[in-house]
Amino acid sequence: RQTNYYIAQGRAFRRVVTLFDSIEDLVAENDRRYDADEDLESTIDQDRLQIGYVRFTNTMRWFHKRATELEYEEYGQMLKMLRQGADAARGDDTSKLKSLVSEWVNREFKPDPPVDPDDKHSRGFTNDACGRLLCPSELDWNDPVVKAGIRDRTDGYIVTDLSYPAFVYEKYTAKPDDLEEGLFKGKILLQAYKAVFTSPSSAKDVEGDGDGADVIHNNRRAKRSFNTVKVKKHVAQIIKMDKVTPRSIAYIICQVRFSLSSVTSWRSIDGDFDYVHFWRIIVDFFEKPPGREARRRVDKLLEWWTRKVFGRNRRNDIPPTVMENMSVNALARQRAARDDATFDSP
Repeated sequence: RQTNYYIAQGRAFRRVVTLFDSIEDLVAENDRRYDADEDLESTIDQDRLQIGYVRFTNTMRWFHKRATELEYEEYGQMLKMLRQGADAARGDDTSKLKSLVSEWVNREFKPDPPVDPDDKHSRGFTNDACGRLLCPSELDWNDPVVKAGIRDRTDGYIVTDLSYPAFVYEKYTAKPDDLEEGLFKGKILLQAYKAVFTSPSSAKDVEGDGDGADVIHNNRRAKRSFNTVKVKKHVAQIIKMDKVTPRSIAYIICQVRFSLSSVTSWRSIDGDFDYVHFWRIIVDFFEKPPGREARRRVDKLLEWWTRKVFGRNRRNDIPPTVMENMSVNALARQRAARDDATFDSP
């Protein structure tokens, strides 16, 4: 039973903590900081690991206490089970998106022949629809010279992790003079996120601005209405996730790119494209903005994501000071104050 618990808990690790780093790497970086002087210097990679450790322990709050209680061999076995659950979840998501992505591409672009849900060899840049979505955002897939150059991997058209693919952009198009506009708002990206974290059926509703079904509210209502019937929980419920996070977006982007590609088995390097570096680029975009205004735009983007995925329920975001001044609480204080005044009067 304990083994099953660790495997189940580990399923969140690749999705929301880190797609490629190990638990040992995160723990080692946290220990390095704990044992070092206050003026310890850190690299960007080390900062990324530490943020990952914080995210890890916030997601699995039991880990630190359990780790200190276990013997060395038991600790190693726990890590092994967590890794097993993490990699199994990544594999399950890859398999799920393999068919869903083909369905979405066929519906939106109507390629002839359609993208085969089972055969990945017909995807990638050899497929016109998949190629359009994978095409570097600074290039025009509709240009025959570009299309041929990418397929032949000629100089100037080699696709690497230093280019954002078109599918991450709203309407799959980037503005050359403002590459941040529409970034990470691609429809297929949002569909994939909802399919993995809420449910495949919820991925059908991505057009509105959070005006559709409120996922969090509906989950609570379902729990009350069907408390005598076992209702299957989705990923976000299981890990108590009510906001979209940078690392979960990076995870889905890598999964979607793999689904569109012709590569048949998961790997960190696809030709000239390095998934590890690409994942880090996306994470750093959110976690290491260059200044205050960039941070404000990142926060606004994450709010957009949360609204699109979980609906407009913002109750948990209201600060206590604001709630204290809402009319219900204000009236309660006024009534109590009047009673006190009446009691104290001669």
